[in-house]
Amino acid sequence: MARNRFFTLMALCLIGALQAQTFSIARVHYSGGGDWYSDPSSLPNLLTYVKENTPVSIYPEEVRIKLTDDNANQYPYLYLTGHGNLRFTDNEVIALRSILMNGGFLHADDNYGMDASFRREIKRVFPNKDLIHLPHDHPVFHIYYSLPKGLPKVHEHDNKPPQALALFEDERMILLYTYESDLGDGWEDASVHQDPWPVREAALKMGVNIIYFALTQ
Repeated sequence: MARNRFFTLMALCLIGALQAQTFSIARVHYSGGGDWYSDPSSLPNLLTYVKENTPVSIYPEEVRIKLTDDNANQYPYLYLTGHGNLRFTDNEVIALRSILMNGGFLHADDNYGMDASFRREIKRVFPNKDLIHLPHDHPVFHIYYSLPKGLPKVHEHDNKPPQALALFEDERMILLYTYESDLGDGWEDASVHQDPWPVREAALKMGVNIIYFALTQ
């Protein structure tokens, strides 16, 4: 209980800073054959949930960028998802490294089938960094909503537990990789996957926590 109160107080202290910002999410358009555009209703629904349940000022539509776009480094929160292969060009590797090392944050959400290519490509971006598993008591699971079981499980695929893995630069988390969870499916319109509300709500709450953590760490 004391830990939950601490994270609640920490989140409340950060509300003032977030109220002054207009926040949106930039979806990464990558090459390689993967469906970077999957779950089209997911990010608008997440942004609406953030707007209705937190003090954050929201631009309700996702932005779509390529990593080499001139304005890509203007977005502090990038989102990448898909089912299939992704591949970065050499210029995209350099651009993503620069964005993340200069204050940016990437949430990569495996929509089942992206894992092998994502791990390969992110190793090209940061060859000297390894993904670190986050325990259930990490602040990302408690900063706004308390999720004591950690990353929620939306859909079952390979009988593996959901995993939250991160890359850090010193103490700052620069990348969060959500694997075997299908958060984006949980953010989709209810009619798409027919998931019950408690499952969708847990996914949305996790999305809020990731945003809050990324913007306030």
